[in-house]
Amino acid sequence: MTMPPSSFRPPPGATLREAHAHLAQHALALSMLDLATCSDAGDMLERVTIRAESDRANQRPLLAGGARPEAWPARPDNETAWPPLAAIDAATGDRPFCAWCFDYHALLANTAALRAAGVTDETPDQPGAIFARDPKGNLTGVAYEHAATRVWDAVIGDTLRDPDALATGLRDLAAHRFVSVHDLKAQPWLGPLLRDLEERGDLPLDTHLWPLVEDLEAVARSRADWESQRVRLAGGKIFVDGTLNSRTAWMLDPYTDADERGQPGHPRGIAMMSEDEIEHAARLCDTLGLPMAAHAIGDAAVRAVLDAIERVRPKTPGFRIEHAEFVHERDIPRFAELGVICSVQPCHMLYDIEALQRAAPDRLERVLPLRALIDAGCAPGESLIFGSDTPIVRPDPGDSVQAAIARRRVNAEPSDAIAPAQAITELEAWKCFENPPE
Repeated sequence: MTMPPSSFRPPPGATLREAHAHLAQHALALSMLDLATCSDAGDMLERVTIRAESDRANQRPLLAGGARPEAWPARPDNETAWPPLAAIDAATGDRPFCAWCFDYHALLANTAALRAAGVTDETPDQPGAIFARDPKGNLTGVAYEHAATRVWDAVIGDTLRDPDALATGLRDLAAHRFVSVHDLKAQPWLGPLLRDLEERGDLPLDTHLWPLVEDLEAVARSRADWESQRVRLAGGKIFVDGTLNSRTAWMLDPYTDADERGQPGHPRGIAMMSEDEIEHAARLCDTLGLPMAAHAIGDAAVRAVLDAIERVRPKTPGFRIEHAEFVHERDIPRFAELGVICSVQPCHMLYDIEALQRAAPDRLERVLPLRALIDAGCAPGESLIFGSDTPIVRPDPGDSVQAAIARRRVNAEPSDAIAPAQAITELEAWKCFENPPE
């Protein structure tokens, strides 16, 4: 599915901040097979077959992204909409193949890719790492959360560490009028690589890095070797839950379609961290004098992070919650009260409409409550900030402005709007992208 372009463009002279991106992955995605416009599993299979045949002599892994199986009809023989593993194997052969769902929390791998990761039918699931299986217990090739990451990392190896590709990705972001970007899962090697680009005159925007909390102490010790005015260590990142499309976002109430599309045994999604683990991460960041950014999509995940921050009461400013796609009305004023930045990507609503209507039609008023957050004290551009999460979706700021003020896709009927009472003004939306002065 290709999202129609938005008509909204930055005001003259505006300098914008992309507050949530993944730089190396964005660069790699520019060269991957794009599945965003696929209409169903058969369409995806045909495109993968054509790509595999067109460069059969190339034995490098075949990588794809942008798939939206949530918008495809389920196959008659199976609840999943993804193509069958046997068909994918026939198309790709012994060449490792991975295709991401557009949200990068679910992945379809062929047998060669599973083998590269040491995954077999006997490989058990782990907390936060799920391999989908057919009724006989055999792998389908679909992996969720940490299981997807395990396969992906085994297949791509050092592919992301390409300085020329990274420079191309940065120029692509700069073309969207961004002058600064926040990387919200920065690899430990990214800072030195960006500094090298800066020294060769190939860094078109300022970069703020948020490595995973488990890497944060080591990265902080090395920062003197690579940090500069344009390449900075900004904080640490944690993942508290999964995503809506995978039904792994941690919700206060069960998904309405949990029996059909939810994860077995997890009708309210998956808590990727315990309350104690969230609190420990917050204390560690505060001890290092750095803020924490928490991936929290479901309303239960958002509440768990707010609760942890309330217990810790960090002295370091700038603690953030990323995504906050669902927020219970009771938790809206807590952002401003606790000094927590709400870092959201309204553009995701445009891609998630089918999933929202299937998974949580009874609580759509909780989806991205931007109006209520501003009215409760979150200042646009300061404590309410926008990004795209590229390469999850394209980094066009006009998409988030469209979603924030219209609450629906371009050319959709007003009746299709999601929680229209939460709309904000265009001026407020652009303010959420404004790059702050030094």
